[in-house]
Amino acid sequence: MITKYYIDTSVFGGYFDSEFERITKKLFSKIEKEKIIILYSEMTESELLPAPKKVQSFVRGLSFESIEYIEISEEAIQLADKYINEKVVGKTSRDDCIHIALATIHKADVLISWNFKHIVNLCKIRGYNSVNLKLGYSIIEIRSPKEIINYEEE
Repeated sequence: MITKYYIDTSVFGGYFDSEFERITKKLFSKIEKEKIIILYSEMTESELLPAPKKVQSFVRGLSFESIEYIEISEEAIQLADKYINEKVVGKTSRDDCIHIALATIHKADVLISWNFKHIVNLCKIRGYNSVNLKLGYSIIEIRSPKEIINYEEE
């Protein structure tokens, strides 16, 4: 079975962050070895524009077998706004909501993030999935890279 990972911006930055680097590198190693489709969005691309050059170079140099580029659609914007209207998060988290909406709409098996405040947060995950179910979407698995890496791999 082919797995689809939606990777948000924080994970690419985590590759060079001393706190997250070890696990993030293991995640990308796992992705390279397995048949995994990476969902890479227009939102991520936009957020990486002001990123340090080494992060931008790393992303441009990725040579995974399958990267699926996702544009921000009107459907994603409406779903993201619904998360905000339902008070899952505040208006300042709209970009995070767009990531979640894109992953939901494109049926990612898991959205991977290091953002523990607005994304990888049990209360928020329940809120996003409550909205998804009300609107007829599937629930979305949201995990940190550490949760994706098997403990045996550490």
